[in-house]
Amino acid sequence: MKKVINTTNAPAPIGPYNQAVIANGFLFASGQIAINPENGELNISSVKEETHQVMRNVKAVLVEAGYQLTDVVKTTIFLSDMSLFAEVNEVYGSYFKSDFPARETVAVKGLPKGVNVEISVTAYKG
Repeated sequence: MKKVINTTNAPAPIGPYNQAVIANGFLFASGQIAINPENGELNISSVKEETHQVMRNVKAVLVEAGYQLTDVVKTTIFLSDMSLFAEVNEVYGSYFKSDFPARETVAVKGLPKGVNVEISVTAYKG
């Protein structure tokens, strides 16, 4: 059985998908970009602020589902350019204090709405 998760505290999906789905204790969260859910505007004034907005959106989806960042077991970071890695990694690292999740970071040709950062997560509560 699966449970669909959606919250107004994170951007609404811009396609045929949900913000997250829970199945057997695992939460699979769709990738988040730097859309401010309060006004629907992109928050891309800097790569660091963009990453903070992405992480706030990720956290909002987790909280809506009853999960926390400490429940995250896997993340995927998509970057528009690998030269952004250090700045994104600095901000990302400020959200995880210990027992870090597994992760991969990849540079891609393009991301939705021309953003620089998209992050998806998998969390688990057993």
